Amino acid sequence: MGQLTLRISIQENDKSIGFTLVGRLAGPWVAELERAWKDVAPRLDEKKLSLDVRDLTYSDAGGKRVLHDMFVKNSAEFVTSNDWSHHLAQEIKETNGGYANGRA
Repeated sequence: MGQLTLRISIQENDKSIGFTLVGRLAGPWVAELERAWKDVAPRLDEKKLSLDVRDLTYSDAGGKRVLHDMFVKNSAEFVTSNDWSHHLAQEIKETNGGYANGRA
């Protein structure tokens, strides 16, 4: 996988839907994540949403905005494992959506 790509994997069962993000969440990949989330959103209902960002290596402001929207609108849980992923999840949880127009 190239350094500028993003892999989005979606796991779904009766109780939850999980997004696993691997690579860089930036540029055109932000719109792809948003599209994937909007495709899944109607099936969420009472299911829990998890966002696995353990292997996400970078996110631009637009990517953070989409993650923030997913977090707020669906009470998503973050799955983290390293300092950067912990920092990203904490930043998204603490912001009030200040990623307007793709800028932090």
